[in-house]
Formats: sequence, structure tokens, C-alpha cells
Amino acid sequence: MTAAALRALHHGRAADDPLVLPGPWDAESARIFAAAGFPALATPSAGVSAALGYADGSTPPDEMFAAVARIVRAVEVPVTADLEAGYGLPAKELVERIAAAGAVGCNIEDSDHHSAALTDAGRQADRLAEIRAAAGDELVINARIDVFLPGRCGSGGTDLAVQVEEAVRRGLRYAAAGADCVYPILAPPEVLRELADRIGLPVNALAVPGGPPPRELGAAGASRVTFGGGLHGRAMGAVRALAEELRTG
Repeated sequence: MTAAALRALHHGRAADDPLVLPGPWDAESARIFAAAGFPALATPSAGVSAALGYADGSTPPDEMFAAVARIVRAVEVPVTADLEAGYGLPAKELVERIAAAGAVGCNIEDSDHHSAALTDAGRQADRLAEIRAAAGDELVINARIDVFLPGRCGSGGTDLAVQVEEAVRRGLRYAAAGADCVYPILAPPEVLRELADRIGLPVNALAVPGGPPPRELGAAGASRVTFGGGLHGRAMGAVRALAEELRTG
């Protein structure tokens, strides 16, 4: 369960065969996804937070790392963890805590859950470089790019061309800082190929309910597909239906 194994899964893939990383929120969901044959898993901050009783972005770091550790212990496939913006931890401590939890990859986002403001690209690149220096090759860094989220890209935030240019600018800086892949969350499928070609790294696409399925996102240019808290949401929808069935009996 090494970073090298996870990193290798991103490369040499057919266009319609992206790396699909289900998002477990606890040990049991992780076992189910691993038993289904998925070669790696990606914990979602939203799903884990909800399972722990917190809003996304509000989980105390100790609880998030403990939850990731339980998921890692439950399976024999590589696990990458969504660690939001890194909880303000110094790079060395963040890397140590990821390693202690057993994860071999992480998402680091370039905006704040609470302010809807993008982090300065240079400062974010410096942070990613510090994480890379602390981890060496023992961590797959997925650099999230938040310019496609509502309100993140300033006065030009609703102009797709402006968003693409800013995403490319950030992605190139993050690539130079040592990121293994980039995650332009909510980027429209039609720009995924351009982002991948211009940034030069594997692109992570978010599969959303009602949107293109993973194979279509792969054909559009994504090398990797994740689900955020979507799978947890679908599972809880089934629980709600069960609760209603029991109530109406």
C-alpha cells in the first residue's frame, strides 16, 4: 500500500478507463468498495464529516485523522485522504500525521471552506512544495483548484474562459511545486482535456449526481474520478427510505 502503487494507477490508462476512486466514509463502506474490486479509495471530507456528526469543513483534525486511520486499517488497497486545506498544520506535521494514519495520498485545496476566497497561488505553491519536501516520494499530492466553485474566481468568476486561464495558471505552479495531479473541482467536462494538456498532470474530475459517468469523464480528459460526499449522500438516501418504510410499517 505505497504511494508508488497509487501514483502508477494514474498513468497509462485508456481514455475511457479513468482511475475510479470511491469515497468511503467509514471502515465498513471501505471494505465494501475494496471487495468490489476498486484498486484504491479516496476518503471524502464531506462524507467522513457527516458520518462523524459534523458539517463539512468543521471536523476537528484529530477526528478526521482517526477516521482515515480506521478506513486504512480496514482495507488492503491504497487510500488517499481529503484533508481540506491541511488544517493549518505545518507541512512536516501534516505529512507525519498522514503517514501515521496510513494514507499514501492527500487532497489539499486552495480555498477556505468558510471565506469562499482563493488562497494566493504563490503561497499555495510554496505550501505544496513544503509538503513535497517533507514527504519525498511517499505521498501522492492531489492539488485541488477551486476556481470553478461559485464565487471563487473574483469578478470574472462566471466567465468560463477566465476560470480556465486561472486554473491553468494555478495548475502549472502546483505542478512545478511537486503535485502529482490536479483537481479542478466542478470544472465542466468540456474543459477537462484542455486542462490536462496545458497543465501536464493527470486531472481529477468530480462525478456528480445527474452528470456524466466516470467513463465519459475519462473520455473527456480526466485520468481520475472521485465523488466527494456523493456516495455517502446516496447511501443515506437509502437509509432515509428504510426509515420511512419502518415508520409507515
